[in-house]
This record gives sequence, structure tokens and C-alpha cells, in this order.
Amino acid sequence: MKVLVPVKRVVDYNVKIRVKADGSGVDIANVKMSMNPFDEIANEQAIRLKEAGTAEEVVAVSLGGPKCQETLRTALAMGADRAIHVESEAELQPLAVAKLLKAVVEKERPRLVILGKQAIDDDSNQTAQMLAALLGWSQATFVSKLTIDGDEARCSREVDEGIEKLEVTLPAILSVDLRLNEPRYASLPNIMKAKKKPIDKLTPEDLGVDVTPRLVYTRFEEPPKRKAGVRVASVDELVDKLKTEAGVL
Repeated sequence: MKVLVPVKRVVDYNVKIRVKADGSGVDIANVKMSMNPFDEIANEQAIRLKEAGTAEEVVAVSLGGPKCQETLRTALAMGADRAIHVESEAELQPLAVAKLLKAVVEKERPRLVILGKQAIDDDSNQTAQMLAALLGWSQATFVSKLTIDGDEARCSREVDEGIEKLEVTLPAILSVDLRLNEPRYASLPNIMKAKKKPIDKLTPEDLGVDVTPRLVYTRFEEPPKRKAGVRVASVDELVDKLKTEAGVL
């Protein structure tokens, strides 16, 4: 079984996001970038499936500018077998990403696509669902536990009422949550080996996909700073502040 893992290059989760002075977008100049944390978990799960003998090949795919190859090298160093880079400088919104991944899936013919439930830059949480709809495949989202048994994927996902258990038939699209696993660190020998692993290059034109954005962002703003909290000595003082200062009573 071949497993396809989409990985996205995003601003590192430890970096404080800053908006450009003109409000046109997020400032990423000289900012540390890394693999989307949810995609790291997806890549780790695919590698574990291979190590268990369930999968034969793990293929990482990334969409974006030339620097996405750094993210792909990370995926390869973790244990992916090869990678595909769909190079595009355009702003790739979720529907365009889903269409590009659909074309890659049709080209590669994997039985399973595992991807993060969302990217931490736009938090859209749409690509996996759109991809499943475009392909007409089974899907399970927010997977926190996964077992592959023949042509079935048994998934557990956290919901408000507790744990929901699903069985989906392969081929399938799975989006994964934080609790699924703990991604490994790439060792130095594997980082060196990753430099020799192949990265195939494609473009949206090669795949016959129009990636023109359908949504236009007019302005970005940082959220307003919150005022410091205060302590009150009594319930009466609390009620008074809620009435006179907060204006919520």
C-alpha cells in the first residue's frame, strides 16, 4: 500500500506572528519556517505504518514556492521514501490545494492519504474534506487513533460526548489530530540520507489545475490588546464593576 502525505511549510509555531505595517498580510521576512505540526503527525503515522509492514511506500508532497523543498527534506529525513514538489508562487487556497492533491493522487494512485486536520497559518480545516469530496473517497477527520485492517481503517476521534469510533473503507482520506502520536526527531544520518532521496517537480499547469484565488483578503489586523485583570474584594464590588465598567449587566 502506498501512503501519500501532504506537508505544508508554515511559520514556526514558536514564532510570534506580526502583521505588515500596511495590513496587507503576515510578515514572514526573516521568520523561521517549519513543517505544519499536524502534518508532522501525519508523516509520522505514515512512517509507522510502513515500519509495521502495512504500507510499502510513503510519498510526501508539498505545494508552494522553492523553499518548500526544505519541508520535504524534513519529511524525507523522518523516513518518507520520496517526495513531490508542486511548485507555485500563487496564493494557494484550500480548494486549489485540494484540486492539486486530487491530480497528484490520480497520478500516484495511493490507497491512503493522511494529512493534518488543519494548517496553523490559516486554520481553514477544509482541504481534507474537499479532497475526499473531489475524489469520492471515504474520509475520517480529527483521527486520534488509527488501525489498518485489510481494506478497512479503524479510526477513533474525540468529540464533545467522548470518543467516536469509525470504520472507513480504503481508499480513504484521513486528517489527524494532535493525540495520534509524537513525531520523531530526524537523526543526523537520516538528514544526510534525505539529501539523496528524489524530489519530483511538477507545476499546476502540468496537473491541469487552475489555482487562481477565489477569495480576496482586504486587510489583516492584530487582535486588540486585552486589559489586565483586577481582583475584587467582594461580590458586590464585582457586580458594580460589571455594571459600571464592563457594561454587561
